[in-house]
Amino acid sequence: MATFAGGCFWCLQPAFDARAGVVSTQVGYCGGSVPHPSYEQVCSGGTGHLEAIEVRYDPGLVSYEALLDVFWRQIDPTQDDGQFADRGSQYRTAVFYHDEAQRRAAEASRQALGASGRFERPIATAILPAAAFYPAEEHHQKYYRKRSAGYKAYRAGSGRQAFIERAWPER
Repeated sequence: MATFAGGCFWCLQPAFDARAGVVSTQVGYCGGSVPHPSYEQVCSGGTGHLEAIEVRYDPGLVSYEALLDVFWRQIDPTQDDGQFADRGSQYRTAVFYHDEAQRRAAEASRQALGASGRFERPIATAILPAAAFYPAEEHHQKYYRKRSAGYKAYRAGSGRQAFIERAWPER
C-alpha cells in the first residue's frame, strides 16, 4: 500500500492506474480529524484532510521508489498552499508512509529531488505517517474515465499539465 496527496485527487489516478505493477487505486481523504468526511466537509478546509490516493501495488512488479517517481512527476512539490489553481489545506502535497522503509525511501527521494536543481524553490511536500484513509464518493473514483472531456479541460485549465510538461520535458 502507498498513499499520496497531490492536490486534486482526480489528477493522480490516471498516472498510477497506467503504471505496471499497480493493482488498484482509489481516491479519498487522509490526514484529518473527522471520521468519514464528505467531499463538502473536506473542501471547507476544517477537517484537516488532504485529497489523496491509495495505491495498492505488487512489489514484485513495481518498487515503492518507482511509485514515488510517478508521484513527484504529477505535482509541483514546491507549492505549499495547494496545487496549481486549487488553493487550500486540502490540496497540499504529502507522502503518507506506512512503515519505516517507506519513510526512509520518501525522505531520500524528497532530498534527491531537492538537490537535483530541477526546481528553484525548496521542496514543500510533507512526509507524514499514514493515517486513516476514507474513500471519496463514488462519482470521484476514476473521474478521468467517467467524465473524460471535463477532466481533460480541468487538468489543462488548472495549469497542472503545462507545469508537468515544463518540469519534466524528457517524459
